[in-house]
Amino acid sequence: MKTLFVLNDAPYGSERSYNGLRLARHLLKAGGEEVKVFLIGDAAACAKAGQKVAAGYYNIGDMLGMIVRHGGETGVCGTCMDARGIADAELIEGASRGSMDQLTAWTQWADKTLVF
Repeated sequence: MKTLFVLNDAPYGSERSYNGLRLARHLLKAGGEEVKVFLIGDAAACAKAGQKVAAGYYNIGDMLGMIVRHGGETGVCGTCMDARGIADAELIEGASRGSMDQLTAWTQWADKTLVF
């Protein structure tokens, strides 16, 4: 099955992006699944490299990295990146600047679209 995750919330402050990434990661671990994650709005900050969090607290950047390493794709809304002052070079490895055209194509590709 092909699943698209669209995340809207900032990496920290609520657990919506965290929970969406947990599910995406578990789908990939289950095998036989294709996963794409598109970060839009405040979720664009989820893909910022070099996040420092308190000991024992989850790191959203690391979670996205796990998804990429397990074969998932990550796109980040370019307009949202620009609005938040995030440069392409600041993204975690494997994440790339995206667009509404990419989100449209990924939505058409997906069997399921989950929005967090």
